[in-house]
Amino acid sequence: MPVLFDTLDHEFTKRNGSNTLDIVVNNAGNAGWIGFKDATPASWDTLMTVYLRGPFFIVQATMDRLADGGRIINISSAAATKPVTAAPIYSMAKAAINTLTQALASELGPRGIAAKAVAPGVTRTDANAGFRKNPALVKAVEANIALGRFGEPSEIAAVVAFLASDDRHWVTGQTIEESGGYKL
Repeated sequence: MPVLFDTLDHEFTKRNGSNTLDIVVNNAGNAGWIGFKDATPASWDTLMTVYLRGPFFIVQATMDRLADGGRIINISSAAATKPVTAAPIYSMAKAAINTLTQALASELGPRGIAAKAVAPGVTRTDANAGFRKNPALVKAVEANIALGRFGEPSEIAAVVAFLASDDRHWVTGQTIEESGGYKL
């Protein structure tokens, strides 16, 4: 990560005269659908690295770069509070992101930095494109969503932008679920 932030610092300073950040959004993912029987220590480590270790250390590296009054927005998942049996490690890591968000809100609140999380439900992405080719699986998933469909990336992005706005600075330590009513 030092190379990433060295490059970021250089480019921001060159363009803006400062390496200060106003908003940090933690959004990373990979194939997280490993069940109990198929989990190995290596798959556990991979998923926890992507979904939990990465966001933790990205925030740690940006804390001194983040402007007072800034925002941190972590991408969680509806699976954090409504676990997916087929993806227990993913569900656990996303639950930890919710806890990290609350800890950051408490830690950074004195600087006016708001930390929040967005918890998408099943969203139409490249990561689940293969899954969506099976009409029976799609129908089963959509049956668990009150609005009866997968979400769109633009819908999640709209909530992130909403929470990043000055109008929503008072929101901190919260996880906002954007799931279409997943598992209601």
